[in-house]
Amino acid sequence: MSVQERIAAPLPDKGFMNGYLEALSLVERLHRLLLDVIKDEFERVGVLEINAVQALLLFNIGDNEVTAGELKSRGYYQGSNVSYNLKKLVEMGYMHHQRCEVDRRSVRVRLTERGREIRDVVAALFARHADGLEDTGVLGPTGVSDITTSLKRVERYWTDQIRYIY
Repeated sequence: MSVQERIAAPLPDKGFMNGYLEALSLVERLHRLLLDVIKDEFERVGVLEINAVQALLLFNIGDNEVTAGELKSRGYYQGSNVSYNLKKLVEMGYMHHQRCEVDRRSVRVRLTERGREIRDVVAALFARHADGLEDTGVLGPTGVSDITTSLKRVERYWTDQIRYIY
């Protein structure tokens, strides 16, 4: 569909459009709130040298050995953001880095013992939250499944828009 055809296409239903915009805003707010919750937890346990994005990065890497490119391709982080944070985490002793034998331009990273301790703090936080959400009836297994299914569908749709529309 050309740009002119898109401009001439009928506008979406206002009710659906409003709901869609509200959902987009909520996803943004939830991500920022997640980072605030992680930051608050690290302040509570007295770890002040690491920020929430870096802690989440360590959590997402887990026991894997990865490159920055793999983290980007998995959709976790933007390019400059992940490179900067990986460098800082190596400098602070939370990650090991090593040049790949096959491609010397590529660097593989994995968590150090300090990094695994940070990962464990985040994992414990998420476990407490999961228990709390379920115990208080805020969200149960069916609700989590429904949300996850819907978000995966949106992710697939957006990915298809990037790959196939233009």
